[in-house]
Amino acid sequence: MSDFTHVPIVDLSGRAGDEAERRALAEHLRGICHEIGFVVVTGHGLGSSTIDDVFTLMDRFFALPADNKALIDKARSPHFRGWEAVGAEQTNNRRDIREQIDLWSEWPEHQGDGPAYLNLLGPNQWMPEELLPGSRRVMGRWFDELGALANDLLGLLSMGLGLSEDHLVTYFGDTPMSLTKLINYPPTPQGQAGVNAHHDTGFLTLLATGEVPGLQVQNSAGEWVDVPPHPDGLVVNLGELLQAMTGNYFVATAHRVIAPRRRRSAAYFHGPSLDARLDPLPLDESFAATVAASERHVSAGFMAQRDETDAGVADMASRHRPDTYGEQLWNYFARSYPNLMARYASTGTVVQSSPGKTSSSD
Repeated sequence: MSDFTHVPIVDLSGRAGDEAERRALAEHLRGICHEIGFVVVTGHGLGSSTIDDVFTLMDRFFALPADNKALIDKARSPHFRGWEAVGAEQTNNRRDIREQIDLWSEWPEHQGDGPAYLNLLGPNQWMPEELLPGSRRVMGRWFDELGALANDLLGLLSMGLGLSEDHLVTYFGDTPMSLTKLINYPPTPQGQAGVNAHHDTGFLTLLATGEVPGLQVQNSAGEWVDVPPHPDGLVVNLGELLQAMTGNYFVATAHRVIAPRRRRSAAYFHGPSLDARLDPLPLDESFAATVAASERHVSAGFMAQRDETDAGVADMASRHRPDTYGEQLWNYFARSYPNLMARYASTGTVVQSSPGKTSSSD
C-alpha cells in the first residue's frame, strides 16, 4: 500500500439505494478506513440549515465579551462541559491555540460509588436565552441529525467488516455519550498548532470544517496532507477505540490544525454508553492476516497517558488499552485537563475509580 496524498471524497447518497448499492458503498468505506482513516462525505442528507445555524450560533457566542462567556466556564462544571479560553486544553502536553465549547449527551448525574468516569454524566452548561437565544434548539437538532448520520455510517462499517448491519449500533447501548466541540481558532502562531497532532479518542468523528483551511492528516511517511474545505461535505474519521476493536484493521490517523486565519469548526464525536466494553469485534480471520502483513497497522498505538509521556513514551505509541469507553474518556480528560482533574479530585467531587483503573492522578 502506498502512502496517501489526499483524503478521498465519497458520495453517501447510495446508502438510500438497494442492498447491492449499500454493500458496494460499505466495501468502499471499509477500504478507506483501513488505508487512510479519513474521508470527506457528501450526500449526507443533513437538513439545509443544520450546519449553517450552528456556525451562526458560534459566531454570536465567540463575539460575546469574555465575562459573558465565563457564565459557562468549563471550570464551573465537574462534568467537564462548557466554554474554555484559548490555551485551556493540552494535547500531548502542548498548549492548543483554540477557544471552544464542549457539549455532551445529557444524562442524570451519577449518585453513589463507581468508576471515576461516571462523573462525566450530567447536564451541559447553557448560555442564558437572552444572551444566546435558540442555542438549545439549534444544538438539539445538531445532535439528533449528526447522531442519526453516525448510526448510518456505523451500519455501513459493520457491513464492510462482514457483521450484521446493526452490530455496532446495538453495541452502543441505551445511554450513549457523544460530544460536540464548537471551536474558534485564532490565526496559529508560528511553530504552534490550533490543535496539536493527535488521534481522536473515541469511535467516529464527523466534522464541519467551515470555509477556512487548516486541517492536516499525517500519512505513514510522516508527511502532512491538507484536507481542503468542501462546501457540501463533512470530514469523517475514526478514533482509537474502533481501531482497537478491529484489531488495528481500521486506523485512527494522526491529524492537527494550523489555521492561516481565524477558523471555526464544529466536531461531533459519536460514542456509546460509558460502560461499553471494548472487546474485539468477531471478525473473520482474514482481517487479522491483513493487519499482520502491514507494519503500519501492527504498530498502531494509542495516545500516551501523562505518566507515559513523562517516562518517554512517544506521543501516539501507548500500548495501554482501556477496558471500557468511560475509562478511555477519563484518560483523555486526565491528560488534556490536569488542572480541572486536580480541582475536582481535591474537592471530593470525583468518585473513586475501581481498583486497577486509571484515576485522576494519571
